[in-house]
Amino acid sequence: MAKVSFRLVMPERELIATEADMVVVPGSEGDFGVLPGHAPLISTVRPGVLEVYQGSKVQQRFLVAGGFAEVTPERCTVLADEAVPFEQMTAAQLDERERAARSDIADADTPAQKAAAEKNLAITQDLKRAQAFYASR
Repeated sequence: MAKVSFRLVMPERELIATEADMVVVPGSEGDFGVLPGHAPLISTVRPGVLEVYQGSKVQQRFLVAGGFAEVTPERCTVLADEAVPFEQMTAAQLDERERAARSDIADADTPAQKAAAEKNLAITQDLKRAQAFYASR
């Protein structure tokens, strides 16, 4: 059976490079599945959960905080702003991240600092929702 070559890369390192039966990416317009032979596509990635399938089962999940995905018939590459294996991020860690983001908003001295902190808060809240949903699956 054909596979799709998948890479998940952050600016500082590559998290995974593997062959998969399917990859489900949280695209900005909705989740999309990538199978071998997929039409070429470039999409932004929204904060959420990326899944790597082997057969009909999810082999790995990653929390991603945004980025870009490039798909060709043979491969899928996700260039993530931030990504972490799903099992390494707990609800408590995300709660702490949310508290820190709220503190950063309150401590912001400039509009640019406030906007960056508000963006970080929104990403964190999206990740919390995704983590809560997928933790029960």
